[in-house]
Amino acid sequence: MTQISNPLTGEPTVFIIDDDEAVRDALSVLVEVAGLSVRTFVNALEFLHRYSPEQPGCVVADLRMPFMDGLELQEELARRGCGLPVIIITAHGEVSSAVTAFRGGAVDFLEKPFDDGVFLRRVHEALQRDAHQRRDRSAAESALAKLALLSPRERDVAALMVEGCANKAIAIRLGIGVRTVETHRANILSKLDIRTVPELMRLWMHTP
Repeated sequence: MTQISNPLTGEPTVFIIDDDEAVRDALSVLVEVAGLSVRTFVNALEFLHRYSPEQPGCVVADLRMPFMDGLELQEELARRGCGLPVIIITAHGEVSSAVTAFRGGAVDFLEKPFDDGVFLRRVHEALQRDAHQRRDRSAAESALAKLALLSPRERDVAALMVEGCANKAIAIRLGIGVRTVETHRANILSKLDIRTVPELMRLWMHTP
């Protein structure tokens, strides 16, 4: 009952990982009926082998699985720098495991059996979180690419512009002439294809 989505389409996908076939099938049907793309995996190692970081979505992983459990999968994704949201499901209801999951970045911890509506709501929230994270990363990468066009001195001037310093103050801080600051300022706006300091501030805010 698995619908395989094309990773190249960028369609958000719910990745269900559970060694219990009945659970995998039930959850995949539930997700498909909700109109979402879904892929299922027998274990976490299979998922890690086939998953591409460019594919948006979220993970629904069982806590107790052979080879690698849900918490270990969460840790491995974090180690790889993958921010894919993880929902941990379990029939054990271990409080300590739930705390560990949340500290590791899991967006939710659900005890089986759970309400279908609650499950789908958590899935939608996880997908939204992933979309926001990807937009933020894209904006940061774009900002870094633009700022890389600046010379070291222009970056110094830009940083002080963002702080709200006037040309004269920048000149004093950097030990250069006001006219030189004005030249750098013009070059900065031109290279970044912006017109105002507020635009520069917004761009600067997206950098790590």
